[in-house]
Amino acid sequence: MSAATIVSLPDQSTARIPKMNFLTKENGLLSWLLTGDHKRIATLYLISISFFFFVGGSLAGLIRLELLTPQTSLMAADTYNKVFTMHGVIMVFLFLVPSVPATIGNFVIPMMVGARDLALPKINLLSWYLYIIAGFMVIYTMAAGGVDTGWTFTSPLSTHYLNTHVISTGLAIFVAGFSSIFTGLNFIVTIHKMRAPGMTWFRLPLFVWSNYAASILMVLGTPVLAITLVLVVLERTVHIGVFDPAYGGDPILFQHLFWFYSHPAVYIMILPGMGVISEVVSTFSRKRVFGYTAVAFSSVAIAVFGFFVWAHHMFIMGISNYAALVFSLLTMLVAVPSAIKIFNWAFTLYKGSITFETPMLYAFGFMGLFTIGGMTGVFLGATGTDIHLTETYFIVAHFHFVMVGGMLMAFLSGIHFWWPKWTGRMYPEKISQLAAIVTFIGFNFTFFPQFILGTLGMPRRYAAYPPEFQALNVFSTAGATILGVGYLLPILYLTWSLRYGAVAGNNPWQATGLEWQTQSPPLTENFPEIPIVDHEAYDYEWLERQQEKEVASVG
Repeated sequence: MSAATIVSLPDQSTARIPKMNFLTKENGLLSWLLTGDHKRIATLYLISISFFFFVGGSLAGLIRLELLTPQTSLMAADTYNKVFTMHGVIMVFLFLVPSVPATIGNFVIPMMVGARDLALPKINLLSWYLYIIAGFMVIYTMAAGGVDTGWTFTSPLSTHYLNTHVISTGLAIFVAGFSSIFTGLNFIVTIHKMRAPGMTWFRLPLFVWSNYAASILMVLGTPVLAITLVLVVLERTVHIGVFDPAYGGDPILFQHLFWFYSHPAVYIMILPGMGVISEVVSTFSRKRVFGYTAVAFSSVAIAVFGFFVWAHHMFIMGISNYAALVFSLLTMLVAVPSAIKIFNWAFTLYKGSITFETPMLYAFGFMGLFTIGGMTGVFLGATGTDIHLTETYFIVAHFHFVMVGGMLMAFLSGIHFWWPKWTGRMYPEKISQLAAIVTFIGFNFTFFPQFILGTLGMPRRYAAYPPEFQALNVFSTAGATILGVGYLLPILYLTWSLRYGAVAGNNPWQATGLEWQTQSPPLTENFPEIPIVDHEAYDYEWLERQQEKEVASVG
């Protein structure tokens, strides 16, 4: 039997959601706020992260409205500075960094490795509480007047200028960092110590490999940012001379420390999304991922290289020509493991039985947008072109193509892929496919003009600009309106599906992972008994044999 053949299962039209599952076993608010169940914690994260995405997205809408006209019209220049700073802080630290690991990773990784929970459930719950504390601290900062240093907290703006709320924002990110560390630590321990019998390293789903690599970055990189922000707070309060030249400090040192974390943070954000794409591409092409070992090790390679390329953000900051040459070379090298993933996904699709369900459409969107983002990154990794393009809208477009275009498409792909398992319900397929297409079109209309604006020399982070740039800015704002519709649609139809969606069954996509061998929604303990793994990841022939046995037992 070919790997492309799908065995029909018994009719699910009369199926019902099991009465006993992780959503219904206990009732009451306290049962959620004191839970140790990784699936409930993932649900809490999903609700929280969606809220902060809405707040950050609303600030982005204000930015685009302001840029409709060359001169300031909607807000004063200093208010504009605060708006784009808070947009960056919220979207990076409260959405992009925790989005896939804290929600999808929390939900599926224990089931993927055959465990009944994460290794440290109380630490897992604590990570969510720290995230919420950090989020409320950011909301307080916004209500108190905001911060205007940019989300990168560049010194001496962050250390010497005393009129905005740098301390509360820095401490919020400090707290959010511990939330990330706890999540990463939990994943590492769980993957090492709680795999089911027979679940060897090279039988792990690639989503687990990607989150494992990202967890290493979380645990090793985040403390550097935490220390840096503590030093900023101390410099503002007791005026020790670390970063601010007025006190005898060195602002270049701040750049080194900040980017030593913040460039690996790019991979903290994108690696889990790449893991989602591996699962989706394999499932909807009915093939084992081409070059499984290469894709697995490419995640580890990205994590390792990620710690050695921070100074490519600093080509105009005063580093030596020799250092710039070395970091330019390393930047080009880090593109290799990313390219391995793209090419291997393409080879997986080759001669596959491809279907175009919503998760697959979002996956295609990820591959397209991430590829554009990666290719434009080559211009920023080369010192000659970077000098011209740094601090222009080319940077804004590149960052958003990689992180928002790539990461958010992967996040939405994963949410749609595991939604039937999470809730036991299907969503309306036609509307969700439309949302994926609208999102892809809206994103390109929003950010592609910004590549042109940056090449022409429009600087970022200004509320006013020369009139000759207005047409492209109007085009970009119109695209943002389309993009907003694409983001709003999933909120509406996924919420609708919770009550009215068709019952999904246990494995609506005919996927091979252990999480699809459980009921939907899963039991609190995931499995009635710990499974024994006797097949490779993405073994569709094994799945077909299991389906044949199920059909025979029913018939």
